[in-house]
Formats: sequence, C-alpha cells, structure tokens
Amino acid sequence: MNDGFRQRLIGGAAILVAALVFFPLVFDGEGYRERHLPSNIPAAPELPEVVTIEPQLPALPDTGELAPPQQAREIEPEPAPEVLPPQPALPDLNLPEDTPVLDGQNVPVAWTLQLASFRDEANAKTLRKKLVGAGHKVYTRKIGDLVKVYVGPDIQRGKLEALQTELKEDFGLNGIIVRFTTQ
Repeated sequence: MNDGFRQRLIGGAAILVAALVFFPLVFDGEGYRERHLPSNIPAAPELPEVVTIEPQLPALPDTGELAPPQQAREIEPEPAPEVLPPQPALPDLNLPEDTPVLDGQNVPVAWTLQLASFRDEANAKTLRKKLVGAGHKVYTRKIGDLVKVYVGPDIQRGKLEALQTELKEDFGLNGIIVRFTTQ
C-alpha cells in the first residue's frame, strides 16, 4: 500500500472510533430537560361569605294611579307695580370720532408717530432723551441699518395728530402716523 492511502485509512479509523465513543454520550436518549423553578405566586385568597340583606322598610305604594284632585284655592292679587319717576337722560360723553376698532384678529388697531430715522444710533438716542425729558412716550427700533424714533402708541389717531402738530411746533419735527406693530 502506498503511504497516502494508509494515512487516510488510519485517519478514517480514528474518526470512526471517536464517533463511536462520543455518540452515546451526546445522544443518550433522555432528551431536553426543562429547568423547574419554584413558584412564588401565593395561594388564592378565600372568597368572602355572601350575605343577603333583607329590606327593613315596607315597599312604597304603587304610583301608577293618579292622585285625586284637590280643592282649588284662591290666589291673592299682586300689588300694582310701583311707578318710578322718569330717569334723567344720560350725559353726553363727547366720545371722539375715532373710537378704537379691532382688526381681523380681534386686536385693537393702534397708531404710532414716526418722527425720525437715523443711520447713527447716537443721534437717535439724543433725540429720544430730549423727547422723554419733555414727557413723551418714546421708543426706538433698529430696522436694517436705520434707527427709527417713534412716539406713542395710541389707539386714537386723533390724539396722535394733535401730538404731531405739538411736536412740530416744539421740536421742528415733521413726523408721520403709521400703524403700530409689535415687530
């Protein structure tokens, strides 16, 4: 025999012997054993005893029948209502012509007076200090590279128109009235 064939026979015999030894160990026929754990569930409680309660009061009478009519009683006439003296007419409140209105979103329409626009923020602050010193409500907004100075806001445009003429006389500023927004 040649050497290669003999080595193959010896290797095959070794595998066959190993299979015959280990096969009964692995396949012993007992199958899969489930691991049994103790149960921690408590026993069911005893059911309470059912008690029947007997009614102590007698049953109400049947109300299917109509009650007999009662005697009619006389109703006392009501006293005549007091006649109040006529009330005086309401005073004329002299409401301004431009009463506040609401826009489509139920927000009051407010107006503000734009007095000036400056490229230099220091100029805007100086004008604001002068106007605040004169007792006006003043605020500034930076829009792009401009700083705008506003007086107001007010919900009556007529007040701002009067304020516009007053500021023109006092400070020489010609402002424009614009719609007030919070942005």
